[in-house]
Amino acid sequence: MPLIPVFRFSALVALLAATVLSSTQCTPAAQAVETTAAGTNTGPGVVQPVVTTSPVRYDTDDPAIWVNRANPAQSLVVGTDKDSDGGLYVFDLQGKEVPGKTVHGLKRPNNVDIGYGFPLGGRPTDFALVTERETGLLRAFRLPDMMPLDHGNLAVFEGDAAGERLPMGIAIYTRPTDHATFAVVSRKTGPKQGYLAQYQLTDDGQGQFNMTLVRKFGTWSGKKEIESVAVDDELGFIYYSDEGVGVRKYAADPKQGDTELALFARTGFAEDHEGISIYKTGPRTGYLLVSDQGASQFRFFPRQGTAADPNAHPELRVVKVAAHFSDGSDVTNVPLNAQFPHGMFVAMSDNKTFQYYRWEDMLGQLAMGK
Repeated sequence: MPLIPVFRFSALVALLAATVLSSTQCTPAAQAVETTAAGTNTGPGVVQPVVTTSPVRYDTDDPAIWVNRANPAQSLVVGTDKDSDGGLYVFDLQGKEVPGKTVHGLKRPNNVDIGYGFPLGGRPTDFALVTERETGLLRAFRLPDMMPLDHGNLAVFEGDAAGERLPMGIAIYTRPTDHATFAVVSRKTGPKQGYLAQYQLTDDGQGQFNMTLVRKFGTWSGKKEIESVAVDDELGFIYYSDEGVGVRKYAADPKQGDTELALFARTGFAEDHEGISIYKTGPRTGYLLVSDQGASQFRFFPRQGTAADPNAHPELRVVKVAAHFSDGSDVTNVPLNAQFPHGMFVAMSDNKTFQYYRWEDMLGQLAMGK
């Protein structure tokens, strides 16, 4: 399966990335943040979006960016509206809902992720995969037309207690060696060991998805819940937020075992650890962005770890954003258009919208050497 390429950046952008990664004093001093009547944050040091989407009906929860590789300016943002009569919304890069694309009537859709080039029905297919909590299912939709790609048969956590079959987080992993594709799923509650499940996706011969459980893995602290999951295909790691505790790291390939590789981001968070996004500056470098939900900010960690330990992820900096009480997020390094020349970061806000940020604004003054 073809992967989204890591684009070559200008010397300026490379300098910005190097400056942030090498900084040892990169967490800005605490500054007052105010929330407007419209439900967004303002104040000194708060990064503002350049685009805010039209609102959904009920409750935004998680976005995913679909990069149109033939024409990046026609890329889309797919986002969940979390309600018993919820939906999967589709927005263009101007934040407008795309007519005829939004899927309504989903039963509390939580999180969504995007897969590229899956060989389905004899042709490469891009798709969105979303957790439907109240039915205990994954739902799949073809991109960009959002036609359904499942028979209602993608049940998760089968055989577990009823209260432990409620899916929340979702991340798609494509193994580079053979292009096998997997869905990694978290849930509302579960056991302290084996909280997550990993399923291999296959073609059922009719152009629809089947899936097979390959493992249950992952430690849970027992304190709150696990929702956000992110996968780094190239480096082969799964990250997930154990809310109120930290971010846990595992090998993405089931063949490499179920041993926890790291638990980081353990201090400084105001409340829950939530959305995780991965911005790639090179084949093995970049940033992990983790939502510090209660403080409406994102904390940066090195994707590659440190020179001494690839599984050590010290905090690099904190970025306050306008998105209020942000849960899910996504990011791409692909230049999309003149407004997003170095990629785009998307975060949900609890005022029923998603917000689009320029990547260079997320790096901010520190990266500019000011």
